[in-house]
Amino acid sequence: MMAAARMLRRGQSRATGVGSWGNGEEPAPPGNQEVAAESRKSHRPVKRQRKAQRLHVAYEDSHGEKSEGAEPLAVTVWEPQDWCQQLANIRTMRNRKDAPVDQLGAEHCCDPSAPPKVQRYQVLLALMLSSQTKDQVTAGAMQRLRAQGLTVNRILQTDDNTLGKLIYPVGFWRSKVKFIKQTSAILQQRYDGDIPASLAELVALPGVGPKMAHLAMAVAWGTVSGIAVDTHVHRIANRLRWTRRMTKSPEETRAALEEWLPRELWHEINGLLVGFGQQICLPIHPRCQACLNQALCPAAQSL
Repeated sequence: MMAAARMLRRGQSRATGVGSWGNGEEPAPPGNQEVAAESRKSHRPVKRQRKAQRLHVAYEDSHGEKSEGAEPLAVTVWEPQDWCQQLANIRTMRNRKDAPVDQLGAEHCCDPSAPPKVQRYQVLLALMLSSQTKDQVTAGAMQRLRAQGLTVNRILQTDDNTLGKLIYPVGFWRSKVKFIKQTSAILQQRYDGDIPASLAELVALPGVGPKMAHLAMAVAWGTVSGIAVDTHVHRIANRLRWTRRMTKSPEETRAALEEWLPRELWHEINGLLVGFGQQICLPIHPRCQACLNQALCPAAQSL
């Protein structure tokens, strides 16, 4: 009897006790379905909410104008240290335009009174002769050729022995006789005596390299197709560290320069650096004491 009374009091206490709900009543015990649902929820992994990130994209419309609200994409382009000041100093040192290239370059070797097509052919031949040859020697050979009549037909009518005597002593004159004859025949057959107006076609001609082709495009056609790099430009660009790493050939130097040098400067670099290399930045015993870039030139610091 006493045990039954204790059990009765325990049941009343559970039914009427004040719990954490604060209203003196406990909710009814959950049913079987609710218990199962709670069990499933407790075993589900907790998903973390990802913080939304805004992606800013810069784009252009069909008219080449940037859309409003777009942020420009930042592109990092390597460029040499102090190159602007170095270039300004070279321009100052070259302001008299009295180097051999300024008076005897390919553009000065053609006959200004000849028809445009003939002038372009003469420019190309001057460039072919100039390889591994000083400007004074090239200019002398061009004078002798012009005295004989320098046209495609005239060259094709000249025998190899006579042509060799006319261009001697340009470097590799025997090979150049062959190349001049082959190129002249191609120009007569395919281009009506004119020279090609594209870089690819110029480079395809016998004896015409990339430097000659770029200069021919600039001088003969007035088109800047790339930087013309010869031994002078190649040497000076490496001395000034205008290439990210030391280059081993003029073509490698051209590609390295075109990666960073603004395109509007391409047309002047060849003549500017060639004259500078002929007068001050010589291949052997450069005249660093007379150079305005002595304090800025990495090569000068090691000499």
